[in-house]
Amino acid sequence: MALLTFPHLTHFPSLSSFPNTRSFSRTRRYCSMKSTGTAILWFKHDLRTDDHPALLAASTFPSLLPIYVFDHRIISRFSDETLELLLLALQDLRKSLKDRGSDLMIRFGNADSIIQKLATEVKATCVFAEQEVEYELRLIIDLLKQRLKSVTVPQGSPTIELWETPFYDVKDVQNLPSSYNEFKKLRLPVTTPLQPSESTLPGAEIELDWGVLPSYDDIKGFMTSSHRKSGENWSSIKEASAETDLRRKVLKSGDSIERNSSFGQTQSRERSGSVFVTKEGNVVGGSTNNVLNALAAYLRYLEGTARDDWQEVHEKVRASESRNGASFIGLFGPALSLGIISRRRVYYEAIKYERERNAGFLSPFGYSAATIAAAVDAVCSMEWYWLMALRNQINNDGVYSTRIWKWKGFLIEYTVAGEDGPAVLLVHGFGAFWGHYRDNIHGLAESGNRVWAITILGFGKSEKPNVVYSEVLWAELLRDFIVDVVGEPVHIVGNSIGGYLVAIVAGIWSDLIKSLVLINSAGNVIPSYSFIPLSRIQDRQTSGASWLGSRILLFYLRLRTQELLKKCYPTRVERADDRLINEILRASYDPGVLAVLESIFSFNLSIPVNFLLEDIKEKVLIIQGMKDPISDSNSKVAMLKEHCDGVIIKELDAGHCPHDEVPERVNTIICEWIVGAESNILVDCPV
Repeated sequence: MALLTFPHLTHFPSLSSFPNTRSFSRTRRYCSMKSTGTAILWFKHDLRTDDHPALLAASTFPSLLPIYVFDHRIISRFSDETLELLLLALQDLRKSLKDRGSDLMIRFGNADSIIQKLATEVKATCVFAEQEVEYELRLIIDLLKQRLKSVTVPQGSPTIELWETPFYDVKDVQNLPSSYNEFKKLRLPVTTPLQPSESTLPGAEIELDWGVLPSYDDIKGFMTSSHRKSGENWSSIKEASAETDLRRKVLKSGDSIERNSSFGQTQSRERSGSVFVTKEGNVVGGSTNNVLNALAAYLRYLEGTARDDWQEVHEKVRASESRNGASFIGLFGPALSLGIISRRRVYYEAIKYERERNAGFLSPFGYSAATIAAAVDAVCSMEWYWLMALRNQINNDGVYSTRIWKWKGFLIEYTVAGEDGPAVLLVHGFGAFWGHYRDNIHGLAESGNRVWAITILGFGKSEKPNVVYSEVLWAELLRDFIVDVVGEPVHIVGNSIGGYLVAIVAGIWSDLIKSLVLINSAGNVIPSYSFIPLSRIQDRQTSGASWLGSRILLFYLRLRTQELLKKCYPTRVERADDRLINEILRASYDPGVLAVLESIFSFNLSIPVNFLLEDIKEKVLIIQGMKDPISDSNSKVAMLKEHCDGVIIKELDAGHCPHDEVPERVNTIICEWIVGAESNILVDCPV
């Protein structure tokens, strides 16, 4: 395990790698209005009383009403394990509020409607809600703003106060640089968490029904009912992992599986007082104090302990450290996503422990323990991507509007164009981003389609967490995006490695796909294959070779990006322009990029493309640039023709990225293909 092998990681980012990590500034106040009447505090992803600026501001009102709404638009995106964590966190939140003289109201339904009615009933003057970057949640907040205009109180209409827990002392988010290198130069101070308070909170002025905390089965029943009302029936598709579903497909086809002997095995341990509170027992959860206790154990991994609960944390660290520092996100990511603990509280505790280890001294050369580095790196990285997402939402004045979707707690950027017509999803290749389809998005939309283009995890302006990246991880992300965001079957298009990913999606979850378009796709046709090589993500440990190789590769790519990109555009070199090159270079300096590059050395590209396409051949279009410098296009086309009967192949005079090199030609081909595919669907499924 990396944490055992490298206890003193001089190659981890030093304190100077993050903006002025030594200094803290005072937390700013969030509520500037006069504190009169009743304040409603809407909890969403901030399920704590510790380090909660809005709770402090709302407590200055004569009357306070905290509320959590089980809104299917929000919780339908949660995994079963996250739902367990949610219920346990709410149980602790209610107890903490009651201990201070308040309570937590529980309601089910659309949050905007429920809070509007509640504001009318209690004559609320202010509603506190945490600032959001996720598009769907921003819509809900906008709906609430509109609804509150219809509520009349003596002071006028209730105001909505959007707040955040500031990590860096940022004065102007809108003008923050988009380059992480430039951001570091600002050396922004990190704010201090609010001190824990036991002061009595104001109560409600009228008698209210506070509601009962539901059970896990109650929540699942509520979600099932909501899906029925909205006509959705895809919830079961997300229940299994991509690895599990791919394995089922292999077994169904009758082929053998080559896999690690531990494939499919799970371990569970239950202990009294465990910080691993869910059924699967893979992540830290429960109360804020529970998470803080686990964090203390995590940071002190090198010290050893006689405490059973800390020993359990240490065992989980060893089991989840698939690459340097990955155990932190694996264990604490869900708790951070639900706001059971704040990012700056993690940072504060990590730096405090670092000072304790070094007699108050912070070395400029790195942290004294890998776990400290992992915790600090993770929360600083999370904050950077959150700030960039917020900045981009504020500055949303480009040709395309950017949106954010949160997947497993990570921020994913995408865009949408078109008002009606068939749904089309565009997936980029390695090192690219949704803007690589810059001249396809509107071209397809103007031809009568609704187009989504996504930047997958680890690329562009999407988050780059310290996880093990793999083809099945990305396929699972695309599956969930289709279910959660698009909400209907799609014509899915992929270039390069993106083509291989969409082929996996189509091969495993064919119900989500109307047709498949592969543009110079990665992956191989393997005649007469006898086994399908599968392995778990957990088994893809980072080696010393991949650690070194990723750093050499990053240096090489930064040095040669322009040259390499232009080679991919042999017929129209000018299309490899500064806009494309600069964004690829900008993203290469983002925190977490090395974790993505390390994944290159463990990719499994050996699942045969002909295996993935065997059940959907009539729905597949291959667009192949015949001057591709990365692969032998003539050989690939010949193999596809021989072993993939039924697929349609279009050969173009272009390189590796025909969609961007000759966008007009590719747009025409795809639009004609979609029209034909839609006609076939109507024939097969007459109304």
